[in-house]
Amino acid sequence: MAKTTGSDERIDQVREPISFGRKALSSETFLALFREGMALLEETADYLDGPGREESRELSRVGSLAYAAESMKLTTRLMQMASWLLLHRAVNEGEMTQKQAEREKSKVKLQDPGGAEASAGFDELPEALRLLVERSTRLQQRIQRLDQQIYEDDAAPGAPENPLRDQLDRLSAAFGAVRQGD
Repeated sequence: MAKTTGSDERIDQVREPISFGRKALSSETFLALFREGMALLEETADYLDGPGREESRELSRVGSLAYAAESMKLTTRLMQMASWLLLHRAVNEGEMTQKQAEREKSKVKLQDPGGAEASAGFDELPEALRLLVERSTRLQQRIQRLDQQIYEDDAAPGAPENPLRDQLDRLSAAFGAVRQGD
């Protein structure tokens, strides 16, 4: 009979896999992501209300249309990301349950509202606006990856609780059957 240690018993008691996405939500990484998202939103608003407005007046007709379209997509993208970040911060601070956040999250669209490079006149846009679009797209991709990590963990019903345990059980069954047959 094998002697078990306290650590062996704790391993057997842990059945639920760790969700790295959910763990990341309560980490300093999430707080940094939150601050970056809110700062980018504020920086974009300041730009569009100030220097961007002035720069847009100097654009051609095609450039002006591209500016209007891209600034609309940019603000939409940033507002959706801000909504997502605020929802998850509310959960972290105990203002909302995870279930409530999941219901509200269904209203948030993290997909890109349109490809910036594909719009006619994108090359004419002021460099500052193009950089804001680029930064917002990179931030959006990071948030989408985190969102996938969080919600794909939950969306796998029927998956074994611990894939390694399932493999070990199969090995034990296979070798146990061989030993019994000897």
